[in-house]
Amino acid sequence: METSIFQYGFIIKGLLGAIFASITAGLAGTYVVSKRMVFLSGGITHASFGGIGIGYFIGINPVVGAAVFGILSALGVEYLSVKQRIREDSAIGILWAFGMAIGIIFIYLTPGYTPNLMSYLFGSILTVSQADIIALGIMSAVLILYFGVFYRTILYISFDEVFARTYSSYVDVFKYVTTSLIALTIVLNIRMAGVVLVISLLTIPPNIAMLFTRVYFKIVIWSVIAGFIGTATGYVISYYAGIPVGATIIFTLVILWVLVKGTIHLTGAITKWNNSRHFNHSKL
Repeated sequence: METSIFQYGFIIKGLLGAIFASITAGLAGTYVVSKRMVFLSGGITHASFGGIGIGYFIGINPVVGAAVFGILSALGVEYLSVKQRIREDSAIGILWAFGMAIGIIFIYLTPGYTPNLMSYLFGSILTVSQADIIALGIMSAVLILYFGVFYRTILYISFDEVFARTYSSYVDVFKYVTTSLIALTIVLNIRMAGVVLVISLLTIPPNIAMLFTRVYFKIVIWSVIAGFIGTATGYVISYYAGIPVGATIIFTLVILWVLVKGTIHLTGAITKWNNSRHFNHSKL
């Protein structure tokens, strides 16, 4: 008799994680894509590896170290680009390389073997803990509350920062807070997709959503739906195929994007062809 995969506790935790990951990634990812912050988010992701290395070295939870390092990196980019007159892409590149270097150095200096390191790099279905689920759940609630209360201000900042400054005098504060929340979102989703691929978890679902709509709120909703489909499907495939969950999730999301885009183009072509036939018949 074939047993159900839902009898395993780690599968249930993984699917709960998929729900919260899709919510956090959908909210934060929509802002990232709309604000064109993909490179910055990639920099935060890889810089946070420095916090993982420090966490291993001093004996604390690596996620805590990554969270602190990720937030400091996000704020550091803003400081370097504004206060020190360094181009933002250069500041991101500096902190990206610095974080990865710090992580590698401290992991090398840590006595013994670090068995969970690969799960931080590529994600692992076996290592999503109860604490990870709780943290993602709290982060989901915080993001929903934050984006819900300050929706209009965040919308203006996402698409037209100059206009946003005429609407609110606290634009810089909102930028710092939102960037910090994005850094936390990235770090908390590292267990799901890994350092190497987690930025794709934030960027692919919004791009799928924008195939359907250009309305910000609807992009968020569609991003959450697409993110959950990709994440949950990736977990199930990963379980049966025995391959890294992070890579499977991202692969599933890319295939989903290709299928949706292809379906929309095909539907548009058929509609255009039908309209053309109708026009030609009406002329006759």
